[in-house]
Amino acid sequence: MSQKATARKSNIEALPPPPPTVDRESLLSALPHPILVVGEAGTIVFANAAAEAFFSMSAPMLLRSRLSDIVAFGCPLMALVEQVQATGATINEYGIEIATPRFSGSKLVDIYGGPLPEEPRNMFLMLQQRSMAQMIERQLTHRAAARSVSGMAGVLAHEIKNPLSGIRGAAQLLEPGLSDEDRALTQLICSETDRICTLVDRMEVFGDERPLAKDAVNIHDVLNHVRRIAEHGFGSGIRYVEDYDPSLPSVLGNRDKLVQVFLNLLKNAAEAIGRNPENGRIILQTAFRPGVRLSLPGTDTRVSLPLMIQIEDNGCGIPEHLRPHLFDPFVTTKASGSGLGLALVAKIIADHGGIIECDSEPKRTIFRVLLPMQRSRTGTLQTSREG
Repeated sequence: MSQKATARKSNIEALPPPPPTVDRESLLSALPHPILVVGEAGTIVFANAAAEAFFSMSAPMLLRSRLSDIVAFGCPLMALVEQVQATGATINEYGIEIATPRFSGSKLVDIYGGPLPEEPRNMFLMLQQRSMAQMIERQLTHRAAARSVSGMAGVLAHEIKNPLSGIRGAAQLLEPGLSDEDRALTQLICSETDRICTLVDRMEVFGDERPLAKDAVNIHDVLNHVRRIAEHGFGSGIRYVEDYDPSLPSVLGNRDKLVQVFLNLLKNAAEAIGRNPENGRIILQTAFRPGVRLSLPGTDTRVSLPLMIQIEDNGCGIPEHLRPHLFDPFVTTKASGSGLGLALVAKIIADHGGIIECDSEPKRTIFRVLLPMQRSRTGTLQTSREG
């Protein structure tokens, strides 16, 4: 063999082996984000393992479904898919809420999608779910806007009460010289102005930005107190189940305000159970979740909210169209309700540095409160004992 041929052979032997071929389906299945390939008429032609977990459906079930079958009616995802199919352009959309019949509430996701280059009739969708911290940060941003509105409400309430008192006084002055028929009208004016004043008084609470007087509060004492009130009043006949963590640290808060919060939540739960209290059940649960932390918007500060308190009932649930606005003022399912109860609950929890969330479906509604803990002057945890 010549010298040239020997050198060529040794060079070939020195080359690295060709890389193994990567199966595209295996690669997509290994990704941690839900990925769907959607065909014509919204049929699902591919779903990776993360999509199975996200939608709580197996891949064979997903492949037998259309996209419209697995997301709630009116979901923004459907409009985005139609946009891609009509224009052939890629999309990047952030902070989209997706709801499906498979999970209660909604999930906040970022969506990336576009047509497949080799199969333009099909399009891919990748959903990147927001973390709990990001969802909480979003809630805190809304809270800052709500505080501005609440300040305006306080000023407005003050300005409304002055002319109302004048209207009521004028009606009372007119009343002695009127006939019985006309006197009924002045009494109607007085009762209606009193009703408006009561509503304005409740609104003024939202404009109160004074710091709360706080102390170490045993949350189990608060829950036991409101449970006893419910058992002997509005919630009699309902079965109460307690699932407490006895070593839960104390809450740094105002006991009276916390009683107001959980009394309101228990009353709502009892009203949701309705006219058949013998089948009703309310679960009061506490737990320690040390991993729950969030970043305050505009700062590098991270706040720990490890104390979880849940009120769960097996009532009728909350209508789906109300869930996103549940803690807004004047949102209510009650014919005679003012819609300020849950808004006030959210404000009190916010004043304690915590957050409140709600998951609801028929026969299972959960209000979940996350609060910071009380620390001693040395920085160590103060644990409270049940009792």
